[in-house]
Amino acid sequence: MADKQASRRGTTREGFAVLGVAIRREPWIFTVSTIGSVLFGALTVADAWVLGWSTDHVVLPAYEDGEIGADMLLAVLALFLGVAILRAVGIVARRLGAGVMQYRMQAHTRRAVTRQYLALPLEWHQRHPTGQLLSNANSDVEAAWGPIAPLPMAVGTVAMMVIAVVQMFAADLVMALVGLLVFPAVIVANLAYQRLASPLMTQAQQLRAELSEVAHESFDGAMVVKTLGREGEETARFAAQAERLREVNIRAGRIRAAFDPTLAALPNVGVLVVLAVGVQRVLNGSTDPGDVVTVAYLLTIVSFPIRSIGWLLGEFPRSVVGYHRVRSVLRATGEMPYGDQRATTGRTGARLQLEELAYRYDPDQPVLEDVTFTVEPGRTVAIVGATASGKSTLTTLLARLVDPDGGRILLDGTDLRDLARGELARTVAVVPQTAFLFDDTVRGNVTLGADVTDDEVWAALRAAQAEGFVAALPDGLDARLGERGTSLSGGQRQRISLARALVRHPRLLILDDATSAVDPEVEARILEALRSGDGDGDGTDSTLVVVAYRKATIGLADEVVHLEDGRIAGRGTHAELLERSPSYARLVNAYEQHAAHADEPADDAVDDLVEETS
Repeated sequence: MADKQASRRGTTREGFAVLGVAIRREPWIFTVSTIGSVLFGALTVADAWVLGWSTDHVVLPAYEDGEIGADMLLAVLALFLGVAILRAVGIVARRLGAGVMQYRMQAHTRRAVTRQYLALPLEWHQRHPTGQLLSNANSDVEAAWGPIAPLPMAVGTVAMMVIAVVQMFAADLVMALVGLLVFPAVIVANLAYQRLASPLMTQAQQLRAELSEVAHESFDGAMVVKTLGREGEETARFAAQAERLREVNIRAGRIRAAFDPTLAALPNVGVLVVLAVGVQRVLNGSTDPGDVVTVAYLLTIVSFPIRSIGWLLGEFPRSVVGYHRVRSVLRATGEMPYGDQRATTGRTGARLQLEELAYRYDPDQPVLEDVTFTVEPGRTVAIVGATASGKSTLTTLLARLVDPDGGRILLDGTDLRDLARGELARTVAVVPQTAFLFDDTVRGNVTLGADVTDDEVWAALRAAQAEGFVAALPDGLDARLGERGTSLSGGQRQRISLARALVRHPRLLILDDATSAVDPEVEARILEALRSGDGDGDGTDSTLVVVAYRKATIGLADEVVHLEDGRIAGRGTHAELLERSPSYARLVNAYEQHAAHADEPADDAVDDLVEETS
């Protein structure tokens, strides 16, 4: 949609509108850089006047008299040196201002995009590929503000061009008119370039996002790719996208390669025509040689503004596409509103109430419907259900990663939507099934930058049954875990992730099958520590909501909520549900039977291997 709008309204007009946004945001920096550019332009034109004056008053008299006066020579040197110094000052101001302005706009836009990513709900992110989001925050931002670099120079050289044109007319009207015939040719060349380049620039930006998406998927799934021997296929997939991007960029580069030399050649052709006309006018006595030199030199000066404007206009297609892609993110709807209520503090567990909760990803397929139950402070509730029964969706709702379509969730009597920003994170902690660790130290992964003492970190690790293996690491809390915690086992990663939640002393702790990679004995010790109120190191009696499959885990819960097809099929203790709910009994017994059978082939394989190697 954005690309179609840009096409309708014209790339050049859109490009100037994008630059207007930058100028309005950074007016002072733009003013300084423009003044420097104007100074550069004016002094460049002054070079032409000095050259013409020197021709008439120094060079030609020297040929006639056979000598050059020392005073005139010093005057010429002083003029050229003064002009050069002032022009250098203008160049520094122009380039420094343009660079500062460009990087400030990029930083401002990236921060705005990041804030929008944080404000938009999880469901919006699920609809957009990660590669596209990375491209929006990186290459699209750089493309959007690419024309800022040549902008001050183009504005200043416009002033230079105006001064040069006035001086050309003052020197000789006829030669000025002949020289300025290049301008219509430049306009035609630019229009042709915009028409040919804009579609390719649009396609290239989209392909960059798709290429980023492929690369991100390959890196994210590196273990799957390597273990299944899919390196060749992933390389081919990436190469195919890279080849498409390369072809589009080459086609755009060919157009640019034809445009730039044409733009550079047109003023030179004008200079040749002016010299031919000027020689005839000098021979006819209609003008002076100094005027011919002045007009020819001024026309070469005019070629520079034309080229700088061409550089500016050449950036417009990519800039407009990038700006619209960024703006589509900034204008996205679905921001999650917050209230002004404060969460209850203290060392007692939170009271959790779910009232007629409903949620659906697809309008015709409800995931949760009429889910109502209460968890009293300090109690432990196990959520049990088959695959796709809505368990993980329920945890995302409890953490308010998304808002329900119907009903409400109350924490100590307050609707989650009425809490102020950041209040829920101070009270609730979620530990997902897939533990994500950063390429940081153990301490950094547990604290995530929070002001937490090492004693508190060790207490959280102790409750998560991670103290032993962390203490055995060469650097203890300072040991680096590698990207995604690759130096640890799955169970160890889950325990570090659990400690990360416990160190914040949550009053409501949500475990989404967060101990699935831990052996049952260790899991039992973890849950027992959490139930006893010693799990977070300060005696906070957290309320626990546990998504569980194992009988041992479920048996530790005070109450079990059985979900079937997004609805509550039963509530009670584990023993009560086993007795009165056949579907619940089949579910938990099926898991235990599957776990038992899953061990048998492995044991048989070991026995066979022993026999073969004997």
